[in-house]
Amino acid sequence: MNNNTTLAPNQIIEGEHLYSDAINIILANAQRELLIFDQDLSHGGFASVQKYALIQQFLSQNITSQLTIILQQTAFFAKKCPRLLNLLNTYSHKMSVHVTNQSVKHAKDCFILADGQHYIKRIHIDQARFKYALNDVAGVKALDTRFKELKEAIQDVVSMTQLGL
Repeated sequence: MNNNTTLAPNQIIEGEHLYSDAINIILANAQRELLIFDQDLSHGGFASVQKYALIQQFLSQNITSQLTIILQQTAFFAKKCPRLLNLLNTYSHKMSVHVTNQSVKHAKDCFILADGQHYIKRIHIDQARFKYALNDVAGVKALDTRFKELKEAIQDVVSMTQLGL
């Protein structure tokens, strides 16, 4: 097996730090739409100031930008990602966070899609093996179909109102 430890697109890459860096590349390239599926956002540095800044820039730079996050669990998001919660409060008209029902709890991969062109896919949550690509419409299309299937398995919406978090 060839262990790739450099951040090159269209290859299987290993490493938590490289995974976080590749997410930054995808977030920085997003202009209109970000779709995120993750177990709980505990991998990839989503609680960091850098992710907050990239997501805030995405949400503020384009009046029509939309961010949709689907999680399997919300505990990490609610307790460890206060900056993202703040963005959800500020940009609730452009950002939504959903929780899946039990029917898709077996899914152990994670992925982010940007503008129907760019993606990063973590193969399994327990291993820092992933692939990312820029300007790969065909690669994004299959994951977009999967994201739509996951949207059909949404149980709850995370909200910043008194009825929500």
